[in-house]
Amino acid sequence: MYLQISSKFPISDVQKAFSNTFPFLKIEFFKNGDTHYLLPGDRNIAEAQKMIRDGCIEVTGEMKVKDLEQALGALFPLHAQIFRRSGNVWLETTMTDNWTLTQQNEHGREISTQE
Repeated sequence: MYLQISSKFPISDVQKAFSNTFPFLKIEFFKNGDTHYLLPGDRNIAEAQKMIRDGCIEVTGEMKVKDLEQALGALFPLHAQIFRRSGNVWLETTMTDNWTLTQQNEHGREISTQE
C-alpha cells in the first residue's frame, strides 16, 4: 500500500488508509515528537509538524514497525507510533518494534478473536 501524507489531510484519513490494510493495528501521530500530546483524528497533519512535506510512502507487510516509524520521521518529518489491538485495548508496539507489520497484525488478530 502507499500511504499518502499531505499537510491538508485530516489525520483520520491517514489512519483509515493504514487500518484498511492492517485492521488490527493503528497509527497515531504526536505533536512535534511529544508523546504526551496525541493529535486527534480531526486535526490536519500540519498540526503534528509545521515543516511537513507532502508525499507518499510505500508500506509493506514485511516492513518492521520501527522502520515505518523512522521512515515517517525522516521523510516528512512526523512522529508516529504504531499500536496493536489486544482484545478491547490498544497496546504500544515498543517491545515488539522489530516485528513486521504483518506479524503485528496477525498477533493482534489472534489475541482479539480468541473465544
